[in-house]
Amino acid sequence: MKQYTAKEVEHLLNEGKTLNIIDVREVAEVKAGKIPGVIHIPLGLLEFRMHELNKSQEYLLVCHSGGRSGRAYQFLESHGFNVINMTGGMLAWEGKLE
Repeated sequence: MKQYTAKEVEHLLNEGKTLNIIDVREVAEVKAGKIPGVIHIPLGLLEFRMHELNKSQEYLLVCHSGGRSGRAYQFLESHGFNVINMTGGMLAWEGKLE
């Protein structure tokens, strides 16, 4: 499983790198704060919304602690997507929120 830490993701964003981040948390969790610019697709809807994603792009998956994003990683990878899991999830995130 390809992984980045929250610090690595924060560093990449601060450098101006464009990342396609998918937050797989539930609506109430995202309302409490999310990484600026993320795509919100709750894990339970990922199967039904994966047609919105482009297999030629890389996606970084985020959840609360890393478990759900790990499951999303396995699911999307099995369907031919290039994905990365953010270890520690939003619990480890110290960067900006919106």
